[in-house]
Amino acid sequence: MKTYLRKIKKLSLLIVMGLAINACGDDYLEDVSTYNIDSENYFNSEDDYYNALIAVYDILQSTYANVILGEIASNNTLCGGESATDVVGWQQIDDMIHTPVNSNLRDIWNWMYAGVNRANYILEFQDKTDFEGRETIIAEARFLRAYFNFELVKWFGPIPIKESRFQLGDETTIPRSPVEDVYALIETDLIYAVNNLTYTAPQTGRATKGSAQALLGKVYLYQDKFPEAANVLDLLIMDGPYDLVTDYDTIFEMEGENGIESVFEVQYTDVEGAGFDCLQCSEGNVAVGFSGVRNYSGPLFTPGFSFNVPVQEAVDEFEDSDLRKDVAILDIQAWADETGATYGTGYEHTGYFNRKYLPRTRSTEAAGDLNLTNPNNYRAIRFADVLLMAAEAFNRGNINDTKAQNFLNRVRQRAFGDTEHNVTATGDALTQAIYHERRVELIGEGHHFFDLVRTGRGTEIPGFTANKNELFPIPLQEIQFSNGNWEQNPGY
Repeated sequence: MKTYLRKIKKLSLLIVMGLAINACGDDYLEDVSTYNIDSENYFNSEDDYYNALIAVYDILQSTYANVILGEIASNNTLCGGESATDVVGWQQIDDMIHTPVNSNLRDIWNWMYAGVNRANYILEFQDKTDFEGRETIIAEARFLRAYFNFELVKWFGPIPIKESRFQLGDETTIPRSPVEDVYALIETDLIYAVNNLTYTAPQTGRATKGSAQALLGKVYLYQDKFPEAANVLDLLIMDGPYDLVTDYDTIFEMEGENGIESVFEVQYTDVEGAGFDCLQCSEGNVAVGFSGVRNYSGPLFTPGFSFNVPVQEAVDEFEDSDLRKDVAILDIQAWADETGATYGTGYEHTGYFNRKYLPRTRSTEAAGDLNLTNPNNYRAIRFADVLLMAAEAFNRGNINDTKAQNFLNRVRQRAFGDTEHNVTATGDALTQAIYHERRVELIGEGHHFFDLVRTGRGTEIPGFTANKNELFPIPLQEIQFSNGNWEQNPGY
């Protein structure tokens, strides 16, 4: 299952690609010429392209930060941790008091641009060498560039874009492109990927036609392009090999990885360790350990740092008889009463934890710090998400409420185990039902903040300031490096 991922650290290329140039951050703009592989001596064989592609996939592991902060920034969870100063950048985002000097936001900027630049390196030389299967590698590189650019535009709005590698000095000459232009590049990349990939991945964990269709539908939805979103998502639902698993409880366990509901999944493993000095170097899912129960001792789980704790209001969003609640939310006191487990409490303790991504008991032979090397894959796009996005597109686009109901109710029928909870509403009432369903179906998976913002509901988040907190600030260093070329986002 994790074979493809395990190859990543074995490639010496990563030493080079790990220094891929960020758009403008000095973390990636030091003396890269010393380490760069000369393009004249590279991309001469299929193996060269394949190894470079692995290096692009490798950056996906750093998106653990995007996921956990997507929850903490929303009204689903509080930051938690040990104290009010434990990962202070996360605490600030939770309270909506973050500034341009937030180091955690700078991590997201740097890491996502590293992913863009690694993809651009391949695409810059995509025509250098021909071989069977080259179109697949190029299509995957374009999917991944779209994935990273989508993360950047979600978080920061207008961003600098380029279709070849960013170079030192670009930050003073390349403008922040309007959001419309960023989305246009993303759409072009994803349409290419849709047309050049199949529904069967060459290896587990790699992107497919379905991954590209789902992300394209999401990109359309974020722009309120409802007919386009409805069309591509409907095609995916009809033609793709995906379905809902029968038992929701299995999705987030090891046996549920890369299953029939997984449209795109970020692969993690615990066979190689990491440390706090380089969290993005971890082959494990860092967010899992950070979400774990503090000082936990008991069955099924291992301890963690008690971040990202669900609030009562989010827990109460689940309806009676919803089978998802006990899968998504761990009521730690009820669990302790049932199993005899013991635990400690951290800052902002609510009594609840994100059960989907809690660290599970596993072999003590795992490498490095167990809190940083959890092997739980991240289900980046699930088929349930596809169904709910399609429902929203058909409903909000005034296209077909009956079809929207059918997609929504497929998700609800699994959630309740019957048809008695089917939604029959239309119009705005149906829209609200879809919003509710997205929240409870996808809680803990990092989507809710962006769902609220893109649908104009950001003020539901405590501390949220309209016309400011829809976007996060460009890191101050990037503004300084641009030498007046870029302006900061409004309100910061």
